[in-house]
Amino acid sequence: MKVNGTEVAPLGMGCWPIGGPMFGGPGLGNCGPLGYANSDDAESVRTIHAALANGIRLFDTAAVYGAGHAEQLLAKALRGRSDAVIVTKIGISIDEESKMLLGEDADPASVLPAIDRCLTRLNRDRIDILLLHLNDLPVSRAEPMFEAMAHAVTAGKIGGYGWSTDLPTSVKAMIGRQDFIAVEHAMNILLDAPVMQRTIEENELVALIRSPLGMGVLTGKYDAQSQIPATDIRAVGNTVTAYFKDGRPNPGFLQKLDSVRELLQTDGRSLVQGALGWLWAKSDRNIPVPGARTIAQIEGIAEALTFGPLPLSVVSEIDDLIGEGEYAAEDQPR
Repeated sequence: MKVNGTEVAPLGMGCWPIGGPMFGGPGLGNCGPLGYANSDDAESVRTIHAALANGIRLFDTAAVYGAGHAEQLLAKALRGRSDAVIVTKIGISIDEESKMLLGEDADPASVLPAIDRCLTRLNRDRIDILLLHLNDLPVSRAEPMFEAMAHAVTAGKIGGYGWSTDLPTSVKAMIGRQDFIAVEHAMNILLDAPVMQRTIEENELVALIRSPLGMGVLTGKYDAQSQIPATDIRAVGNTVTAYFKDGRPNPGFLQKLDSVRELLQTDGRSLVQGALGWLWAKSDRNIPVPGARTIAQIEGIAEALTFGPLPLSVVSEIDDLIGEGEYAAEDQPR
């Protein structure tokens, strides 16, 4: 698969989990911890190296992950690896010292300085894809930000740009912009996004799939008794979709996972590999970017490449058993 002219496997590594602690400040309602617990910098670097060794070249990060820390870890791990493809995101102000996310920053004048800060943290001359990290920013306010990104393309600072959003109408409003090449949106067997998928397919965009494993629910690691640490975002009830409730996996989602467990494990796949195979079967434009913070996690994720898409007959059975499930954003009436 080609991403902005570069050949990559249809799989990336999400870098939110390696960012470590970060917190929502006053601009985000003092919403508490927004990072994942138990990250270790040395293991994170080894995990990035393991991703490369197992065929993963695309790394999805953001300025907010660890308030800049994830980008800095990528710089350390990817030194000398010009073949790695970096996707990062801007649009939220951060305080690197306090690890605080300060709130929305949609001022077009802030775009180029934000890009320069990302480049400094990443220790790179160019970002392959830059995404706007404000899911539901009105189109009228997003357009000037994308104009600034277009100038950054001309200046050689970024290769192309896109939007991390679950709103198909927002994406449709940007069609026709020459360097608008990618959309990052949520999708997994529990949270379908058919309207967004059609929008991406019809306009030949790259689909970066976030939450492909439902923030860990689809790994099979958690059961009804599992308790997420209080320092983890999944414990505080501020996720976009309710994969976890009161720090425990959503029992309804666990029940749905159990109903398709054997199907996901078709031909010897793990649950993780089956969940990724479901996404690949949905579209050959899909590049899941599951988060990982250990070597074992990324090696299991990367092995999905050896299996490829699930058979369409299996996908159909999974969809029938899951039912309509949940839908992302504008894929349902509002």
